[in-house]
Amino acid sequence: MKNNFNFFYLLAYFVVCLNFLAYGNEQFNFDVTEIEINKNGNEIKGLKRGKISTKEGLTINADTFKFNKTLNLLTADGNIIIEDIKEDIIIFAEKISYDKNKEIIVGEGNIKFNNDSIKIRANKLQYLKLENIITAEKDVVAEDKLNDLIIFTNKITYFRNKEKILTDDNTKAIIHSKYKFESKNVSYLRNKKELSSFYRTKIIENEKKLFEFENFIFDVEKELLKANNMSINDNIKNSKELSNNLFFKDGFFDLKNKKFIAGETEILLKKNAFNNLDNDPRLKGISSNTDKGVTTVNKGVFTSCKKSDKCPPWRIEAKKITHNKNKKQLIYNDALLMVYDLPVFYFPKFFHPDPTVERQTGFLQPKLSNSKILGTSLSLPYYYALSENKDYTVKPTFFGKNSQMFQAEYRQINKNSSLISDFSLTNNFKSSETKEKNSITHIFSKFDLDLDLEKFNYSKMTFSLEKVSNDTYLKVFDNILSNTDLKPLNSDILTSEIKLALNHKKYDLNAGISSYEDLRKLRSDRYQIILPYYDFSTTLLSNDYGVVDFNSKGNNDLKDTNNLETRIINDISFESQDKIFYDYGNINNFGLYLKNTNAIGKNNPRYNSDPQLDLMSIFEFNSSLPFVKQKNDYFNSFTPKISFRINPSNMRNYSDDNRIITAKNIFNIDRLSIDDSFESGKSITYGVDFRRESQNDNNRYTQFNLASLIRDVEEKNIPKKTTLNEKNSNIFGSIDHSISNFLALNYDFSIDNDLKEFDYNAIGLDVSVNNFVTKFNFIEENNEMGDASSIENVTTYNINENNFLSFQTRRNRKIDLTEYYDLVYQYKNDCLIAGIKYKKTFYEDRELKPTEDLLFTITLIPLTSIDQKISQDLYKN
Repeated sequence: MKNNFNFFYLLAYFVVCLNFLAYGNEQFNFDVTEIEINKNGNEIKGLKRGKISTKEGLTINADTFKFNKTLNLLTADGNIIIEDIKEDIIIFAEKISYDKNKEIIVGEGNIKFNNDSIKIRANKLQYLKLENIITAEKDVVAEDKLNDLIIFTNKITYFRNKEKILTDDNTKAIIHSKYKFESKNVSYLRNKKELSSFYRTKIIENEKKLFEFENFIFDVEKELLKANNMSINDNIKNSKELSNNLFFKDGFFDLKNKKFIAGETEILLKKNAFNNLDNDPRLKGISSNTDKGVTTVNKGVFTSCKKSDKCPPWRIEAKKITHNKNKKQLIYNDALLMVYDLPVFYFPKFFHPDPTVERQTGFLQPKLSNSKILGTSLSLPYYYALSENKDYTVKPTFFGKNSQMFQAEYRQINKNSSLISDFSLTNNFKSSETKEKNSITHIFSKFDLDLDLEKFNYSKMTFSLEKVSNDTYLKVFDNILSNTDLKPLNSDILTSEIKLALNHKKYDLNAGISSYEDLRKLRSDRYQIILPYYDFSTTLLSNDYGVVDFNSKGNNDLKDTNNLETRIINDISFESQDKIFYDYGNINNFGLYLKNTNAIGKNNPRYNSDPQLDLMSIFEFNSSLPFVKQKNDYFNSFTPKISFRINPSNMRNYSDDNRIITAKNIFNIDRLSIDDSFESGKSITYGVDFRRESQNDNNRYTQFNLASLIRDVEEKNIPKKTTLNEKNSNIFGSIDHSISNFLALNYDFSIDNDLKEFDYNAIGLDVSVNNFVTKFNFIEENNEMGDASSIENVTTYNINENNFLSFQTRRNRKIDLTEYYDLVYQYKNDCLIAGIKYKKTFYEDRELKPTEDLLFTITLIPLTSIDQKISQDLYKN
């Protein structure tokens, strides 16, 4: 009976399977190792991995299956691979549903769609087999290997019959591995290789150049772009203001060959193109085109002036403006210079350097000037870039008195060195003294070499040369030479030297040779040669007790033709740390200073011809007792202090030397600035410091310093001008008073010890009220401290943001003579400077004579500068 039951059970199971397989032969063919049949045979499950195929050539591999016979719906899970042999596609998914009636496959989870030319990755996919349409959603990546294009978006629809892809929402792409593309709702025609969209779109080229546009068609293969409202930023690594920005209403752009043809054009050059961030240099035209590095703007207008609602202070209107990147020039045809809408100059053709290039070959800003000695002058500088690290500037200058200057400056920068040299030759220069014409010249040069020594933090060798052929050369050509960084700071002293500078973690060393030429002296006595010199310093010991420093320096100095001195000076100093006595509140420290001087001289007032070896020392003890009080919003400090000094040795005679002592430097150990001697004798320096400052405003404070000195005997070798040689020195004081940003006063004085007469007064007063600023400086020296008195004033008044007035004068009160007046009115904006100068000088030095001039100046940035006299000199030769 049991065997009969098993037989009927197997027979029923076999009949059901035959029915299922028979139905499957109509829709699907199943190759499944284990199945489960439910719901009266309407639901069939494949429990282990298997394969299902259709007669249309579609196969599905999955871990599990479920087929709903009623709905004709197949679902599958786990490592799904769908192959459509007829359409040559493969789909990978984690989960799918296949509606056989509608021929729609929907997949989810780690979707991959592949065929021979395109791959799609997403989290959800729908495949409409009848329409041959693929829709992918969520983190979609579509890769077209054939056209080297990758698309990133949230949803795409791929019409395979038309080879058309549509994106929905924001879209990014990478094209040819060099263009980054950002847009929205993009259409991609694979056969035509065209991208298009009506939305605002960005393309970034090689992480540098940015294109923004709308309503475009982009040929992916040829890299041709047709677009409206195009903007181009040529260097997105910089800020927008420091890059060039181009705008076009419409046009055709060949990105591969760097060419375009465009309609209405505006080119905004980087704001620092002319070294002025207030500029807005720009070029506009009705149309433009570019080819092979040459851009042409038709009916163009160029200006560097800041943008505003008003017309720019100046502009150039031209029939055609050509920007030649190869020659690094802006070239104008049929150009008209307009200043505030007034036509000023017409140029059939001219050019100036391209401001978009940092190193520009071409003419620089010309300059028209005027001086009494040289007459009217015109400078036409030309810059030439030899290579990446070399360039030079030639500056021919033509003078109205039939003389010419040819000036050239050469610059070279290498990995570990730099060289800059400036040279000039002036022909037919007529001296107002000799009335003869001759040629004069100058040469300035500096070479820096980084030795890059391994054990040194800093190691540098410097060579410099300064030479002129006329004693007043630097004063006569002061305005002409203002363009070179090598111009000597002192117009009477020329310095040439070779210098070695080394910085080690344990010591510093400076050494070299120097030559000084004083152009005010006779030729036989004007040279001072130091051959050689050195200065070595190191810290021997530093701990909680104090610091021990060692310094050694030497020089061999020849001056005044036959005055020679040779010295080696060694210094050892010990300076203790401050010791605070909390019971009394005083702060003490002391110092011990040792000096060894080895010297020999010839025709020298300080050293004789026999070798001299001196050993000397000075001991200093300092003590101060600070009192501090804080009341309301003010912090007050009052500090009496005293310094005892003992020098058992003598010092060399410096009695006639010029030294200045004030309340601010009298406590310094080297207050006399003498390197081969210590201040002789015994002395006590005493004084007091007071400071009151606001806790809420750092600009509000009052500081008062008072100090004097007593000694046991007079010291005749100490500079008499200091009064420190006397038993009782002058009383030195200083007052610094700052009420606010509006008013500041500083006053240094020296009064004799019996309080009868001021020997020195120096007053500085700064007043700043809104746009008005004035500064007064008054100096007076009397008795032992000198014989001078002068007052100087500098006043400026900013009428508004564009109009300025300034006045400078200096008067010598001892001889009752005003040395100069300088009154200037100036109108200034970012691209135009115009003004009137009244200059009156009483100074006379050989070629230089007193003058009184009224000058008109105008500068059009970056075009030219004019400095022209509009009145006759009142002083005549």
